[in-house]
Amino acid sequence: MTAVQPAPAAQPVSPRPGSPAPVRPGGTYGRGVRRPSPPLSERRRRTPVPRTVAGRVRALTGAVVVALAALVAVTAVTVGNARDGVRVIGHDAGPQVVATGNLYFHLTQMDAQLANALLIGNTADLGTRRSDALARFDQSRLAAGDALLRAAKLADEPTEERTARESLNALARYERLAGQALLLDERAAHRAGPPPGDVIAIYRQATDLMKLDLLPKAYNLTLDNGTLVRTTYESERRAVLAGQFWVIVLGLVALGLLVLLQLFLYRRFRRMLNPALAGVTAATVILLVASSAMLVGQLDHLRTAKTDGFDSILALSRARAISTSANADQTRYLLDPGRADTYEQVYLSKSQSVLYRPEGSNVDRYNAAIQRDLADGDIVRSRFLGFLGREAEHNMLPGHLNAFDDVLETYRMFQQSDARVRQLARARQQDAAIEARLGGDRSSDRVFAQYDAAMQRLIAIHGRAFDDAVKKGDDGTRGWDVGLPIAGLVLIGLVLAGVRPRLAEYR
Repeated sequence: MTAVQPAPAAQPVSPRPGSPAPVRPGGTYGRGVRRPSPPLSERRRRTPVPRTVAGRVRALTGAVVVALAALVAVTAVTVGNARDGVRVIGHDAGPQVVATGNLYFHLTQMDAQLANALLIGNTADLGTRRSDALARFDQSRLAAGDALLRAAKLADEPTEERTARESLNALARYERLAGQALLLDERAAHRAGPPPGDVIAIYRQATDLMKLDLLPKAYNLTLDNGTLVRTTYESERRAVLAGQFWVIVLGLVALGLLVLLQLFLYRRFRRMLNPALAGVTAATVILLVASSAMLVGQLDHLRTAKTDGFDSILALSRARAISTSANADQTRYLLDPGRADTYEQVYLSKSQSVLYRPEGSNVDRYNAAIQRDLADGDIVRSRFLGFLGREAEHNMLPGHLNAFDDVLETYRMFQQSDARVRQLARARQQDAAIEARLGGDRSSDRVFAQYDAAMQRLIAIHGRAFDDAVKKGDDGTRGWDVGLPIAGLVLIGLVLAGVRPRLAEYR
């Protein structure tokens, strides 16, 4: 029987140069053989740009959803910036500045009434009695203490808290010196006129403490918080303007994508109208218009609260306090002959800060300029500088024009009465000068009361403008923090609901 030899094993055949690698069953390449790169045309077909109708619908839908989400997010951030601006100006630093501004006035009023009480002495037949001056002194003392406590509570910086505490301590020292001066003056029982020298010495300590310590600290509190209000206003205003720009841009982008999506669906599916997407488009237009109008309104409310309200209240409160201090300088002029020239120059400096006249190099020339420019009632506001000169720019508020004219007229009368007091004092008619200062309805002190009342009416007009702007600012953003997320979810849900039936056709 012949043995059958097995067939020799097949030897692997090396591929020829340039020939493709052998393929195993199943279409796989041999081990160790690198798969060649696909042709360039095939790689181009694998780019991320969708090639199918369903892919393009999904891509456009995703772009619309992202644009709507960005629109809602940017609007929410911008509304928050506007709300922060109204909060700082209307509820935080703004009221604190007003409180410290009132503090400055009450402190000057305290010193003015102390000077009046010492000048009156035990004379009972003047138009202003010593008891009346002391009653107003106590009233201003309580008001100053309340304003200091409020400023201390509102202080949110270590420097502000320290200044408030130091002011409280300085006020206590001033009250102690004032009490000593009043007690010595009461024991002296002098007639109207300069008190004894020991009384004047203590009063000088008290008024120097007021002018060199208390009033600068009160002004620093006002200045710090006023700076915070101004920087907050500028930063929030810029943020709202930038947000308004991006709201408009994103709104237009979202609308453009919505229109593009609907046109694509119309061309591919021959559907004239997609109700859900049409509703989203209309709602986006409404959202864009409403948010833009709201932001424009918030910018206007911020400007009104800051410019017509806060700035004017602060300036006029400062002018009122300086005027009160100048009114006290009239009394000090008669009370302390040793410092009469100093008090006259200080009075002129304070008057110039309230209403500046370049030709007023001394009190007589200043009074002549005021009488010449204000007596005929033809007020040319461009001539004036100082606190009242800047106030002339706010003549668009209701009632402002008449109130401002009353302030200028009573200020003219006050300067006229001051000139009369000084003329009598220079003529050595001391009793007549004191009578012109504190006695009767035509006294300088009574005329100043009319001027101060007119100033308060003008401040009240700006106070109402401030409160109204803050209220409108609060109302303008109310509900947006809740409504915006809901609106965004609804819009995105409608977009998905609008394209879902079209995508279902490809399943």
